[in-house]
Amino acid sequence: MANSNEILATGRRKCAVARVRMVPGTGKVTVNGKNWEEYFTTEALRGFIAQPFVVSSTVDKFDLNVRLDGGGMSGQAGAMRHGIARALVAYDESYRAILKTNGMMTRDSRVKERKKAGQPGARKRFQFSKR
Repeated sequence: MANSNEILATGRRKCAVARVRMVPGTGKVTVNGKNWEEYFTTEALRGFIAQPFVVSSTVDKFDLNVRLDGGGMSGQAGAMRHGIARALVAYDESYRAILKTNGMMTRDSRVKERKKAGQPGARKRFQFSKR
């Protein structure tokens, strides 16, 4: 059962989906039942995920519970960032302008291109032989 002050949002990137539950709090972030520092081991990914809070000056004002599915670490980090940005806008519409100018409201639609028949990859061709 969702609290009245709980905000739900979904973020996507590549094959990854992030379901974000945001509640006003002290900045505690849980990802798939683990602490987010434990889940995202690199500082670069953690900095990338925290961008929406930094830009909107809301660091340590919300507790997050995030459920991540699919993709790899980079895709999941992108999905989580997108979900956080959407949750912040759902909380307060005035954040939309600053988040949009920093490119956090747009879903990054770049996905892996499928492999075609008769080729070793999506674009690569087998070696051509005239004779």
